[in-house]
Parts: sequence; C-alpha cells; structure tokens
Amino acid sequence: MLIDLHAHSSRSDGTDLPAELVARAADAGLDVLALTDHDTADGWDEARAAAEAYEIVLLPGLEISCRHLGAGAHLLAYLPDPRFPPLAEELVRVLDGRNGRLPAILARLHRVGVELDVADIRRVAGAATATGRPHVADALVARGVVSNRDEAFDRFLSPGRPAYVDRYAAELTEMVALVARAGGVSVLAHPWGRGSRRVLTPQVLAELAEAGLAGIEVDHNDHSAEQRAALRAIASETGLVATGSSDYHGTGKVGHPLACNTTSPDQLGRLLDRADASAQDARQAGAEPPRAPGVAGVNT
Repeated sequence: MLIDLHAHSSRSDGTDLPAELVARAADAGLDVLALTDHDTADGWDEARAAAEAYEIVLLPGLEISCRHLGAGAHLLAYLPDPRFPPLAEELVRVLDGRNGRLPAILARLHRVGVELDVADIRRVAGAATATGRPHVADALVARGVVSNRDEAFDRFLSPGRPAYVDRYAAELTEMVALVARAGGVSVLAHPWGRGSRRVLTPQVLAELAEAGLAGIEVDHNDHSAEQRAALRAIASETGLVATGSSDYHGTGKVGHPLACNTTSPDQLGRLLDRADASAQDARQAGAEPPRAPGVAGVNT
C-alpha cells in the first residue's frame, strides 16, 4: 500500500488542479493521498470527486503556516472542520497575511529594478486561494528575470533577500490545540528542514507531543538520512506518529515527485485512530469534521 500524506494543488502553490493531482497520484500507484494546500480547504470537493473516480482514498488536510519561538513552522492538519468558527477565523488571518503582503513584495522588487505588478501574479496564480512567494517566483520566471523558483528565492524572496516581507502566522502550540478542537489531528511538516532544527529541538518536539501534536513528518526530501533516524527515534520515544511524504507541488518544486517518500499503513492507522477520537470530542462541541476514510488494511 502506497500512502503519501503531503501534496499541493493549484489552490495554493502547486501547479496541478486538484483533480489533476489525484489523477497523477493514481498514475504513481498511490492508494492514499492527502491534499494539504497551504491554509485553505478549497480544493477538497474537487479532489474528493476525482478520488472516487480513480478509486483511491483522499485524506483531506491543510498545511497551516505557523510560528514557534519566532521561527516559521508548518503544521499539517488532517480531517479538521475548516468551517469551525475559531479555525476558520484563524485561517482567514493567515490567508490575509499571505495575500496582503504581495504589494509590499512588489514594491521591494521595484526598488531593485524588477518591474512586476499584481496582474503578473494573478496570471500565474490562476484560481489559487492562497497566493504567496512561489507565485511571485513564477511571475519572475515568466518575465525571464530568473530561470526557476529556486533562483527567485535565492536572489529575491528568502529572508534577508531584497524582496522578502514577513507576514502573520499562527502560534504553533495554539494551532495544534485548535486543530484538535475542530476535530482534526496534526503532524509537524519537515520539522528539521530549512534550518528549523535549531528551534524544533527534541525537547520542543516532546513538549508539542504533550500539547497534543499527533506526529512528525520524518521521511521528507529536506531531511538527511541522519536526521530521519534521529526523528524516528524521537517519534518512538514520545509516542508520535512518524509519517513520510513527497511534499509534491507539480512543476513548481523539483525533486519532490509523488510517492518519493511514503507513510507505512500502521502509522496511518495510528493517525486515523487519533483523528477519530478528536472528531468525537469535536462533534460534541459543535464542529463537523469529515469522517475518517476507511482504508483497506488499516485499522480505523
């Protein structure tokens, strides 16, 4: 059984429509795919319909932009009710911060002699609900300023570069609790990728587990073999679920093909058990999380 728990569509910064993403997942031989667009659930319905047609299991999720001890962190939230008012309000704040910084980024690019406008961003972003730096990067590629997203981030868009602009992100520990209140379950995405290890230490990961974090993404292309082994040991010691995922973005992010990293069925079973318990509590509080999908060979 092939299980990929982290992938993006064009509703955020992927390049495939949700239905196209599901079709590619089926072609890759996946049995279970999680759609985890940044800060939005807008692709769920389209992806669900496609998953039924292709006879694969869709796990609806989001990748929520968070902050911990002043550093960025990404939280994969599976099966929450995105309309649960406290979560919906926080997602609006995050999306407003993401979308609202575009004028400031464009102004900073202008100062260094790069002319882009909002129309250029919209042209490459299409129907995306969550726009951000990857779309600015795509617009720079379209204009011929850079050759790919990586060069755009290296030259202009990463922290410390001339067009970087900070934005609002949710507090990580509070979001873990809020996802649970909405009936979902949370996994920390690529915790030791992109320099996050200095903040997300083993002690912090243990504290997050105590606060309700369900798992950590162990097998990810941003992690070395040594990091994966250390994270797997931490997961075992703290009772966290250990997942593996591609972090697929289509052509927008090279080197992350679907199913390049996968989650074992037993770990998915543990995650869905946690989600089931969270959903029961949340329904009593008025949330309406989606039902956990039944997966052959997984105890749910």
